[in-house]
Amino acid sequence: MRLRERQHIFTYNVACLIHYAFDSCNIKLTFGEVHRTWSQVLLNYFGYKIEKGGLLGIKLVKSRRLSRTLRSLHQDRLAVDFNFFIDGQLTYDFDKIKPLGDYWETLHPDNRWGGDFNQDDIKNGFVDVPHFEMRKG
Repeated sequence: MRLRERQHIFTYNVACLIHYAFDSCNIKLTFGEVHRTWSQVLLNYFGYKIEKGGLLGIKLVKSRRLSRTLRSLHQDRLAVDFNFFIDGQLTYDFDKIKPLGDYWETLHPDNRWGGDFNQDDIKNGFVDVPHFEMRKG
């Protein structure tokens, strides 16, 4: 399947997830990171961020490492990070978001939720609750 076709399916699945969150789980979503440029991938991997200041009005500052890979599905527009609001409060609580992750994985066999990368239904290993992706298959 071509990348564009996978992106079409992914986008449709994201729309289904947003409706499910709002209608069935009473969770409101906003987008975190969707598309990630190569520059952002490098910043995340090596642990840097750009801040205001310095001679040019911006400066590169060492921060915590935000990624474990130089190859992100965000680059291919096959991953999205969400912010979750329950009763107006921002949360990334695994147990509260898990129903969305479970639903996401029913939408397509290549869909994977970052809260359960180990696919064992428990919070262990590398956990990235806001992350929803579609593997390239």
